Parts: sequence; C-alpha cells; structure tokens
Amino acid sequence: MIKGILIGINNVLALFFVIILIRCLLSWMPKLDQNRQPWLTIITLADSYLRIFRPFIPPLGGLDWSPTVAIIVLIFIQGLISGLISSM
Repeated sequence: MIKGILIGINNVLALFFVIILIRCLLSWMPKLDQNRQPWLTIITLADSYLRIFRPFIPPLGGLDWSPTVAIIVLIFIQGLISGLISSM
C-alpha cells in the first residue's frame, strides 16, 4: 500500500515537471493568449509552485531562474522517492 502511494506521488511530481516545462515554453510565446484554457490552468499550477522559489532567486541577466531550481528540487525529491520504492 505504501509503495503504491509513493508511486502515485512520484507520478504527480513527474506531471508537475512537464507542467513547469510547458510553462517555460509558454513564456517564450508572447502572442499566445495565455488567458485561455488550457494555458491558464498550466500557468496557474506552475506559478503556484514557482512562487516558493522566486523570493530567493532573483532574475539574473533578465532571466527567471526559479523554474530551473524548482525542477532540480523535483528531480531530487523524485530520486528520494524512487530510492524508497526500490528498497521496498
């Protein structure tokens, strides 16, 4: 049962990884109407997680580095969970 929960959490983190990548791609498309679905949902979900990192990581050279740090944190957590899953 615990293994199934950990696999589910790992899958949610993988989905969040993809959502953050899509969010980054959307930021490079200024002509796209980001107030329409599904873009608005993706932006809202990603930004709710990225807001955790933005106060600590100022933009450098005009680039927002918070997605990079957020993805590194996700990968680290996924590694921990994968290690727990494989040890069960």
